[in-house]
Amino acid sequence: MSLEIVHGAARAVITETGAGLRAYEVDGVPFSETYGYGETPPFGSGAVLVPWPNRTAAAQWHLNGELQQLDVSEPARGNAIHGLVRRLQWTVLEHVASSVSLEVEIEPQAGWPVRLRTTIAYSLDDTGLTVTHGVHNIGDRPTPFGVGTHPYPRAGNDSTDSCTLQLAATTVLPLDSARMVPCGPAVPVAGTEYDFLTARPLRDVHLDTPFGGCLPGEDGLVRHVVTGPSGGVELWADPDFKWVQVFTPGEFPGRGRAIAIEPMTCPPDALNSGTDLITLEPGESWAGRWGMTPLST
Repeated sequence: MSLEIVHGAARAVITETGAGLRAYEVDGVPFSETYGYGETPPFGSGAVLVPWPNRTAAAQWHLNGELQQLDVSEPARGNAIHGLVRRLQWTVLEHVASSVSLEVEIEPQAGWPVRLRTTIAYSLDDTGLTVTHGVHNIGDRPTPFGVGTHPYPRAGNDSTDSCTLQLAATTVLPLDSARMVPCGPAVPVAGTEYDFLTARPLRDVHLDTPFGGCLPGEDGLVRHVVTGPSGGVELWADPDFKWVQVFTPGEFPGRGRAIAIEPMTCPPDALNSGTDLITLEPGESWAGRWGMTPLST
């Protein structure tokens, strides 16, 4: 089942399975990639990534010195990928004209022994789409976690190859190309092929790359921008989203070249590295926001 919200000419569609973003448009112009009702989200489109984004190497990590063995959800590389909630049925808490909120509990299971409750709210207003994540430790021990999401913003009807990309990221994290997990520390992007601090054309750019050091602007928000000949879209996030994965698949169904800009609170394999994990004591909660704003030329 899908849940529609509207505000003026803006419309968004959210799935109950996974609580993912299936569509976002204004005046019928798409500002996120979409897919058909009942279809499996292609390339993780719109997925909510909790309690870790991206990959956990070998599907293993340690909690308080105890080895945790997650399900190997990426068998080809032997990793656990994209958390535990994207295939769960979420419960709708409230659904009104311009907003919807949902929740799901992460039960103790193989590799994840602590109970968490995670919430998400989507809302539309005159500025665009806002998405608010919540994580609540309803277990009995301190728990580290990360949050990410997997939207595919698009500059309206402009082709991806006609667009430019600008990122707030100041570092890039090198990956083992076979396993797609980190193989060294993050390094500065300045002067490299990964420097998108100034907008650069997307044509011939191929990325499946984690960027870090995302710096907020004067207003306290991290901002990434895709701009095309007829307009653009800005993906903004709270400062807790210090990381962003950028992925440019060449065969997004019905679209061809597309771009995912995935805000993350921590990098790939953070359950092992500990980098930028958030830890909640029993009874504590965390919240963070990101969103998309259409831009005109």
